[in-house]
Amino acid sequence: MAQLVQPIANGAFVLSLDTDFDGCMRLVRKVTSELPTYLANSLNSLRLEGQKTAAIEILQQFDWEVPDWVIVPGGNLGNIYAFYKGFHMCKELGIVDRIPRLVCAQAANANPLYLHFQSGWEDFSPVKAKTTFASAIQIGDPVSIDRAVYALKNSNGIVEEATEEELMDAMAQADATGMFICPHTGVALTALVKLRNSGVIKPTDRAVVVSTAHGLKFTQSKIDYHSKAIPEMACKLANPPVNVKADFGSVMDVFF
Repeated sequence: MAQLVQPIANGAFVLSLDTDFDGCMRLVRKVTSELPTYLANSLNSLRLEGQKTAAIEILQQFDWEVPDWVIVPGGNLGNIYAFYKGFHMCKELGIVDRIPRLVCAQAANANPLYLHFQSGWEDFSPVKAKTTFASAIQIGDPVSIDRAVYALKNSNGIVEEATEEELMDAMAQADATGMFICPHTGVALTALVKLRNSGVIKPTDRAVVVSTAHGLKFTQSKIDYHSKAIPEMACKLANPPVNVKADFGSVMDVFF
């Protein structure tokens, strides 16, 4: 509901279906083939044309100096292709002379692209996505799989994954710097840390991590983490409030 509240508040007609993203996607494709309904999912190539402008903005903000790496959370996989399109277009226009290496970061509980990458790009097999705090990328059968593979192959790209504990710890670590990120960005930050620790990303490399949503859309996951209420998770960076009696002496005792 935290993600749906904005369109609901804006007056959208919202359907709640008893299925996961992949099930919704199958139904949406059937419905839009039968009714004059516009499909705005990343299956629509026009959406990717809009998304590719983020790549152009990255280059612009770097004064047209190409970063070495760009790390993007991946679910339905339209985003990673859109970033490739944007960078490749700038190279074709002669604005830059190369494109960055792309990294697609997936949650380990919904990692069909990661498994495909690990197999050496052998035949792709969808998976049944398990529950993940990175709910917007909880997708086992991404519609843009072929485009994502094309983008990664042509950018010498990599696919990395993040466990639930890794992505939640990364989110908490980023928040402690004053940010307030979503779990999906935690997935991408985990990929950055893993690739840096393994030496794939060098100390002198410049890497951009794409943040895909504001943390206010995922407050329950943050509440559970900082309350240490997530089963079988250490929540090692949790910062719960200290319960104190409502009197001056008790408050001073905590400080001193």
